[in-house]
Amino acid sequence: MEDNKILLGCHVGMCGPDYYLGTVKEALSYGCSTFMFYTGAPQNTKRAPIDKLNIDKGRALIKENGIDESKIVVHAPYIINLGNRNNGPIYDLAKSFLAQEIKRTAAFGATILVLHPGSHLKNGVEYGLDSLVDGLNEVLENDDTNVRIAIETMAGKGSELCQRFEEIQYVLSKVNRKDRVGVCYDTCHTNDAGYDATKEKEVIAEFDKVVGLDKLLAIHLNDSKNPFLSHKDRHENLGYGTIGYDALKQFVDDPALAAIPKILETPYFEGKAPYKKEIEMLRKGVFEPNWRETL
Repeated sequence: MEDNKILLGCHVGMCGPDYYLGTVKEALSYGCSTFMFYTGAPQNTKRAPIDKLNIDKGRALIKENGIDESKIVVHAPYIINLGNRNNGPIYDLAKSFLAQEIKRTAAFGATILVLHPGSHLKNGVEYGLDSLVDGLNEVLENDDTNVRIAIETMAGKGSELCQRFEEIQYVLSKVNRKDRVGVCYDTCHTNDAGYDATKEKEVIAEFDKVVGLDKLLAIHLNDSKNPFLSHKDRHENLGYGTIGYDALKQFVDDPALAAIPKILETPYFEGKAPYKKEIEMLRKGVFEPNWRETL
């Protein structure tokens, strides 16, 4: 049975002239009950001023459509790397830019900011994790917003941090503002890192044991182009990857995860957004083979 109350959404864009109002309209066109966006380009520090982003109109449309604003997700830009404090200027820029993004997230009324934990750049995992902790502690020390940082689980490419649940728990145990830091669980990343997404109950039980479900703030619901334990991190459309529709549907149906926003970051197919169809199939509980051909 179709359930429009399931917290399902996708990554949506934000650009002029409508900015946030356009973001919300795009999300609604896909049938989203939540969504994720960047406050600016993820590859650089260029940002449009908050007062130019049509935030009030976007928030009014969110309220009009009964979306819980606290379940909307912002993604921090990729260029933030708190995992390597050896490079002082880059590390300082990462901290100041993250502090700015937290303030911008709060301006939208959102309370979840997903952050890639960064890379230790051959300095060692423990060094990288301690560097991440120090950066988070400094950024959050004097922050007075209610935004929570969701550290994303990673696939383990190169020197990426937080590919293992134990690494995330290490960070959570050492940050000072424990109420302000949680986790974003990416199904593609964790599967590629060695947590079998086809066994949803088992991997979520392990996450709960090591980290705690109370720390789970968001889920990125992605199929994977690569096999289990590949450490590749390449997202695939729902049902076209090595995880599969049935496995990913378990994350949607699990009662323990009902209150967690689930965000699709699957790729466009031949220039077309797949999200409306993917969300529809997840809500109805019916997978349609070759569905991409109907876009």
